[in-house]
Amino acid sequence: MSSQTFVLPDVGEGLTEAEIVSWRVGPGDVVAVNDVLVEIETAKSLVELPSPFAGVVGELLAGEGDTVDVGAAIITIVAEGTASGSAPTAPAEPAPEESGGAVLVGYGTGGHVQSRRKRPIERPVAASVGVVAKPPIRKLAKDLGVDLTDVVPSGPAGEVTRDDVMRHASQASVFRNIETPEWGQVREETIPVPAAPEPELPVAADGAREESIPVRGVRKAVASGMVQSAYSAPHVTVWTDVDASRTMELVKRLKSSPDFADIKVSPLLIMARAVIWAVRRTPMVNAAWIDGDAGANITVRHYVNLGIAAATPRGLLVPNIKDAQNLNMRELARALEKLTLTAREGKTTPADQQRGTITITNIGVFGMDAGTPIINPGEAGIVALGTIRQKPWVVDGEVRPRWVTTVAGSFDHRVVDGDGMSRFIADVASVLEEPALLLD
Repeated sequence: MSSQTFVLPDVGEGLTEAEIVSWRVGPGDVVAVNDVLVEIETAKSLVELPSPFAGVVGELLAGEGDTVDVGAAIITIVAEGTASGSAPTAPAEPAPEESGGAVLVGYGTGGHVQSRRKRPIERPVAASVGVVAKPPIRKLAKDLGVDLTDVVPSGPAGEVTRDDVMRHASQASVFRNIETPEWGQVREETIPVPAAPEPELPVAADGAREESIPVRGVRKAVASGMVQSAYSAPHVTVWTDVDASRTMELVKRLKSSPDFADIKVSPLLIMARAVIWAVRRTPMVNAAWIDGDAGANITVRHYVNLGIAAATPRGLLVPNIKDAQNLNMRELARALEKLTLTAREGKTTPADQQRGTITITNIGVFGMDAGTPIINPGEAGIVALGTIRQKPWVVDGEVRPRWVTTVAGSFDHRVVDGDGMSRFIADVASVLEEPALLLD
């Protein structure tokens, strides 16, 4: 029989290895060109690899959880019409679902492969507890911390759909906000940490007191980037307390506005606008230190690719909103919402995380007042937004309850001097205290 071997490709990121997350096919399955074969985890993203061949799956040469070098063989596919009688016969596939057009599949780096086929039906899998859901839906539920036994299915065959999981996760978030009113405003940040279960650790033998967890994928990339940043850029952190009561009032008004009826609004939206506004007044915080063969240079960017640090079940990701300075309030809110959903679903691509210029990390969702964040590699500044809660505050000589937060920022002291970083943080704080400054 004629067999073709598919090797792990370099998906456009200069990678040397990737981890096999899940196989979408098995021996004996019939595949067409561009059918998704496997999902891999690179240093930055989950990537679906399409098949370059048509035929019958022969052998899977790597198991789920294995780390494979780029260029290594991972699967064999027997060309259609050449398999002998002894070759496994794949069952007939059900007719594809109507999806309204071509399906984009590919490496997740912008160089997508476009398929003219409809997306095939993924067979539901019945759990031992009677829940019927497709494998991708189970993964989404796991990432969002949703117990599928609590979800009301709406699928035609009684299966749980993606919308069912997202609806249940959203309702659970509302209930958490009601139960903890002090956290209500903060938990509605655009980048909350999903209510996920504790990470799955290797099962320990009876009596074992230690576990060994391989460092790979996103965790490996984060560790490398943080060490590089911490030991190459001299970090300096400054912070200030802020009366954010008027920001909270503005958020409340925007939520009730018909123009924002279909968009999630949170204090992070005002924070993002404040950072963009303050960058105009202190452009060096938006710069980068570049070491070259001819010496070092400082590159000042006259645009803002605003990074938002997102804690996901896969690890820390920092996707950024390209040219955020060109977006109005509604457009920025929409971009933040899209960034959030993409990160939650594990669909953040490497391109989404590249070319950032300055980052916001929302540590308030963890209940933290302030921190000293590490600068994202390739940038000169990162701003941290602390939790927003009511505290006693002196107003016109009287102590009153106000919504108070802390704004902190770490900067590369090679690029930004003390007066610049202090002025920048003061500008961000002034906008949170008086959002009307954004009208300038």
